[in-house]
Amino acid sequence: MTTTVRRELVSPATRNAFRSLATSLTVRIVSELWEDQNFAPVPPEELKYQDPGQRRTEFMLYAEGVDWTDPDHVRRALLVFEDFLRKYDEETYQWRHESLPKPDAWREDIRVRLERDGFLLDESGKITWAHPPVLARDLSTLNDASGIVVELERIRRDLTTDPHGAIGAAKQLIEATAKTALRELSIPIDKNAAVPALVNTVQKALKLDAGSAPDGPDGSKAVKKILSGSVNIAVGVAELRNQGFGSGHGMASAPSGLGVRHARLTVNAAVTWCELILDTLVDPSAPWRKGGV
Repeated sequence: MTTTVRRELVSPATRNAFRSLATSLTVRIVSELWEDQNFAPVPPEELKYQDPGQRRTEFMLYAEGVDWTDPDHVRRALLVFEDFLRKYDEETYQWRHESLPKPDAWREDIRVRLERDGFLLDESGKITWAHPPVLARDLSTLNDASGIVVELERIRRDLTTDPHGAIGAAKQLIEATAKTALRELSIPIDKNAAVPALVNTVQKALKLDAGSAPDGPDGSKAVKKILSGSVNIAVGVAELRNQGFGSGHGMASAPSGLGVRHARLTVNAAVTWCELILDTLVDPSAPWRKGGV
């Protein structure tokens, strides 16, 4: 099994900045803010962080239980951070209004750190993704998801700045997902197969083609229409790239009129197909498991 190292979405520097806010709160408040978002502390004996400060230690007991590479964990952790900002303001309100005004240098420091990680902090204290995760799926169950991860990183990098590159990466994401799924199913991969052939092969293997869908929801007319459309989505992404609107081919002239909206359309289409494949692959009750592959 090849271990895929996933990038932490929130850096240690940003987490440390929020940890420092815990000093102004009570231990009870620190734990409550984490538990409000369904986080649990790690056992104290497993805590790697050492600090004489009880409040900062309490913060770390919960922070070390977060999977900072998981978009869903990070989404909930950002809500915790928003609550930390709000509580910190409440606890320091009296001091700030009874004494001379003090510049909120700490808030600017946090804003900069968040920005470096790809998040935006507005005046109200709300934290949002500058570039939301493209594929919010746990890939740790796959033997080797590195091919998928590489294309997701390219999409994150290029989506709003390089539509040409993002469209190319979207096509490659479909190709990487198809090959990864076939490898998980122990089905030989034709290295020279084009995207349409890969798409058809993996959908048939997972019984996601309209012709082999079984009885039940998967075999309903509506789902069959959707499954037929999913093939067209994947093939359409590949065709758009091959027509010169995506990176991967040298061109005599660069495509004109290509914008971020075209990249978003293509990426969202590719992600829809990839999520269908990955969700079906790990579903213990998926039809493909009943009759074997």
